[in-house]
Amino acid sequence: MARKDAPDAGKLDRLVSEARRAREEREKGYREQAMKLFPWICGRCGREFSGASLRMLTVHHKDGNHDNNPADGSNWELLCLYCHDAEHSRYLDQAGRADAVPGEQAPSATYKPFADLKALLKRKE
Repeated sequence: MARKDAPDAGKLDRLVSEARRAREEREKGYREQAMKLFPWICGRCGREFSGASLRMLTVHHKDGNHDNNPADGSNWELLCLYCHDAEHSRYLDQAGRADAVPGEQAPSATYKPFADLKALLKRKE
């Protein structure tokens, strides 16, 4: 008598076949292509990756267009998660300014959150 929780051989074969097909599809993706083209080093901080830490290495599209995936990898660079987040934060900061000019340094902040701290503390006394 077969156990209810034991998978049948046909179901297991289908599962393995689907997993192999999925892996082949992923390898066709731009991340897999980039991982084959470039050394496993972050293009910004220079940290090297291997083994389990490879999942922390991402593909950044230099022009911001995720549909622009030339086979030679000219629109890609490998960045670690931290540098990739910093890169996209930089774009968001620039995009938030109406007077933003690409490549120009943003003006420094002028808000002083503790300017009235002394007055606020005196009120409580």
